[in-house]
Amino acid sequence: MPVGLRLMQKVSSTRTFAKIAPHFIPAMDRTVHRLTRGKVMLSAQMLPGVILTVRGAKSGIPRTTPLACMPEASGATWILIGSNFGRPGHPAWTANLLAHPDAEVSWRGETIPVRAELLTGEERAAAWKAVLGFWPPYATYQARVEREIRLFRLTRC
Repeated sequence: MPVGLRLMQKVSSTRTFAKIAPHFIPAMDRTVHRLTRGKVMLSAQMLPGVILTVRGAKSGIPRTTPLACMPEASGATWILIGSNFGRPGHPAWTANLLAHPDAEVSWRGETIPVRAELLTGEERAAAWKAVLGFWPPYATYQARVEREIRLFRLTRC
């Protein structure tokens, strides 16, 4: 594993990162994504990422959120991890997907309609194992919170 990747995994596991990252990473990703017409997300240099657009759970207004993701081997599905950087509450986008599972992602410059499914039971356990192999700091995030981190599988429509 490259030294830079190991360093980023270590840094991203800290409580300090959990406090400051939610304030600058999404804003930075949205700006760069818009300026590059959907082709670049800076955080995707570390982890693959999508821009999720889903209607708000209460408002129904489209909400756009840059998120790290784990693409699955099929190329037609992605796992989204509701880690919220290891902070106590579920991220708002997870409530939006629960209320409105039909959404869109921007993936490598392409806008793709998707359907979200909250993973539970054995399916969630298998996905969680894969997620930890993909990005081990998620284990640190889970250890910090009492809630179970939500995992969603997005499937192309």
